[in-house]
Amino acid sequence: MRVGLFVTCLADLVAPQVGVATVTLLERLGVRVVFPSGQGCCGQMHVNSGFPKMAEPMVRSFVSAFADCDVIVSPSGSCVGSIRHQHSLVARQSGDATLQREVAHTAPRVRELSEFLVDDLGVLDVGAVFPHRVAYHPSCHSLRVARVGDRPYRLLSHVAGLELVEQRDAQGCCGFGGTFSIKNSDVSTAMLEDKMDALSACDPEFVTSLDASCLMHIEGGLSRGGRPIRSVHLAEILAGTVG
Repeated sequence: MRVGLFVTCLADLVAPQVGVATVTLLERLGVRVVFPSGQGCCGQMHVNSGFPKMAEPMVRSFVSAFADCDVIVSPSGSCVGSIRHQHSLVARQSGDATLQREVAHTAPRVRELSEFLVDDLGVLDVGAVFPHRVAYHPSCHSLRVARVGDRPYRLLSHVAGLELVEQRDAQGCCGFGGTFSIKNSDVSTAMLEDKMDALSACDPEFVTSLDASCLMHIEGGLSRGGRPIRSVHLAEILAGTVG
């Protein structure tokens, strides 16, 4: 099975440790991972902002880069959701029948990391050890678009020493939302405050999620507010690469 890693542009530029952790984990589980160099942005930001035509070159790059992969794994529920649901929209609007066929071939093979571990590999216990109190933030796109369900909880429950603490209104948005946090900064900040208050109330040492974007937003608020909670991606916990 040829497994391609779609690392995402945000992880590549802001949180490269997430990509390293993903490869470390998968190779430990016996998966040979390839990294197609032609990959780039999934185009979600452009589609969400009302410019699907501008996303078309990115969709073309994606289907070309991963054409030979049996499965495409990504440590981002947000980008996975975008590829599954927005790439077909962009392809239809392009009027290019070839691109539509390529998207129809590629999109169903995209997996968020926890989906790949639980559904494709049939693994819940990856042998991880993390003796800390951890709160899980189910990011909006992973929960409502990619629909990963309880897979992250199931994986975390098998990490030795990890105490999973529940925050109130856990499914509440952190306020990032990509360009939403720029266009609606006051609302975004208020939502972030609610999320940080909920996290502080359950007193974790770490907050984890499937999306580096949400963790970046949450960690920024926690750091500025002097709150002693660190953010860490699920892949880092499972791979044992937390710094």
